[in-house]
Amino acid sequence: MSALEPGSFLADLTPAEREDLESRGRVRDFDRGDTLFVEGEDPGWVAVLLSGRVKAFSYREQGGEAILAVRGPGALLGEVAAIDGLPRSATVTALEPVRAIAVTADEFMAFLQAHGRVSIIIMRMLCQRWRDADRKRVEFGMFDATGRVAQRLVELAERFGVPYDHRTGANAGGESVRITLNLSQEELAGWVGASREAVSKALRTLRRHGWIETGRRRLIVHDLQALRRHAR
Repeated sequence: MSALEPGSFLADLTPAEREDLESRGRVRDFDRGDTLFVEGEDPGWVAVLLSGRVKAFSYREQGGEAILAVRGPGALLGEVAAIDGLPRSATVTALEPVRAIAVTADEFMAFLQAHGRVSIIIMRMLCQRWRDADRKRVEFGMFDATGRVAQRLVELAERFGVPYDHRTGANAGGESVRITLNLSQEELAGWVGASREAVSKALRTLRRHGWIETGRRRLIVHDLQALRRHAR
């Protein structure tokens, strides 16, 4: 199993809570591009990621995807629909091979009833997501496409970055960071709320400054501090 993201749902469970949760579900595997949930469908089950990463998105009226979040190992998915019983609010697909614990909505609710502490964890997690959504709405009003791209690259580097040595092209202890999550320009555009052309122009600007390097299925941040300053 991949290392869990710090602060993720699964990482915050005690061994006993995790054992109980696992006993109530089954492990399912998904290939890159597979769909876990579909927006508007009934909430039949929830997922807890063991490995791999997914994107949650809605389709825009004018076409394309509006990416709402990228989740990694340890994330809980589909819990809101399971709790309120309403249709799913987003589609979730695998960005890479994914392994997850699948728990029916009824079993998940029984798990919450048996472990009151876990309900507090979920409330805190939802509060964090709402705060993040509010912050992103502010970003759309304050920053141009280049600023929003810089912000998402900072987030990707902090969550999915590994040290990179530009001299050897290998993971090392240098100041550069290689982002291990492969997002297409279309997906990045859907995440920052801009056109693909605007994102391509933003990436060219950041490359010209020497802050990032891009290639086929490769994105390296050479100056994370500069990106942070540009994203403020």
